[in-house]
Amino acid sequence: MDGVLNEVTNTVHKHEQGASELQTVCGATFHCSHDELSRLTAIETRTTSKCGRCFEGGGSY
Repeated sequence: MDGVLNEVTNTVHKHEQGASELQTVCGATFHCSHDELSRLTAIETRTTSKCGRCFEGGGSY
């Protein structure tokens, strides 16, 4: 699964399929600079949080 990491909040969001490279399903990163975001191909949750809007059981946002 592809994801987008907000490096400022250390939160992983789901990438919106068919959208620009760093656009997320929830839209919470719309205001973020591209320098604050990175694309992930494997989601590691031991060191990050999952967005509560993008993932069931996620905690932040």
